[in-house]
Amino acid sequence: MVSVAINGYGTIGKRVADAVAAQKDMKIVGVSKTRPDFEARMALKKGYDLYISIPEREKLFQEAGIEISGTVEDMIDEADIIVDATPEGIGAKNLKMYREKGIKAIFQGGEKHEDIGLSFNSFTNYDDSLGADYTRVVSCNTTGLCRTLKPIDDLCGIKKVRAVMVRRAADPAQVKKGPINAIVPNPPTVPSHHGPDLKTVMYGININTVALLVPTTLMHQHNIMVELENPVDIEEIKEELNKTSRVMLVKASEGLASTAEIMEYARELGRPRNDLYEIAVWEESLNIVDGELYYMQAVHQEADAVPESVDAIRALLELEEDNKKSIEKTNKAMGIL
Repeated sequence: MVSVAINGYGTIGKRVADAVAAQKDMKIVGVSKTRPDFEARMALKKGYDLYISIPEREKLFQEAGIEISGTVEDMIDEADIIVDATPEGIGAKNLKMYREKGIKAIFQGGEKHEDIGLSFNSFTNYDDSLGADYTRVVSCNTTGLCRTLKPIDDLCGIKKVRAVMVRRAADPAQVKKGPINAIVPNPPTVPSHHGPDLKTVMYGININTVALLVPTTLMHQHNIMVELENPVDIEEIKEELNKTSRVMLVKASEGLASTAEIMEYARELGRPRNDLYEIAVWEESLNIVDGELYYMQAVHQEADAVPESVDAIRALLELEEDNKKSIEKTNKAMGIL
């Protein structure tokens, strides 16, 4: 059983910690926080040893009555691998510390590919990270694109992809972000960064993307147009997506016509934090016109890349050389459909 430390116990970090703790071949040796807030208390309540990212704040934790086990550097000494879930840009700065400590590390999609040197997706390039020292799990949006485009490419080949990414403005707990009453091109330049990000894990894909922010916190929504290499009928596409792990077809006709209703479905599944790890594809949206496939999908940005972080641990530590076996283990432990 390998020892895993989580540097940054926030939106992603706490989910990765719980996912790791559920695995039979892994254990959590510590999580880190910068502030003595409710998440720090919850980490202790779950039995995780708590470490501080900013040593100068030790007194604040003491005054709050929150017990700490040391600093992040102390935590690293207890671990075989680090999952860095710190805010965007901080992870790349932490890379120097990990190198000095001689420990392997996994970063999140907020970091730039060029800063880490390698990016990861469980389905498209698992083998590239086998035994590597550092890798970056691609963003929630890129993970969502990988999940559905890879099986389509395997089935009939892809000439070109165009996608419109309708992005949530903020996560539910981020009360200081907007927009409140606007639709914002994000960025106003074309293409957006999502296409290039996909190319870091799905090599040779021809894709252009545009993105916009809308006033919602629940999910991202993708509108995808795929020029197909070879003829295929829509029933074959549905069958391929139906058998693809971490993808689920949903029907608007069954009351799942919006992201709000899909999140209600996640609640009905009894998931921790209402998380939906799967990419939800609206079955009614699937259509082929003149050799071009159209479909729409929903991405739960807080959760969809979490199982990929677990698979990345197995890849870097070479616990499982077969990506399918790692995916199966992760899915079973996390209750993924």
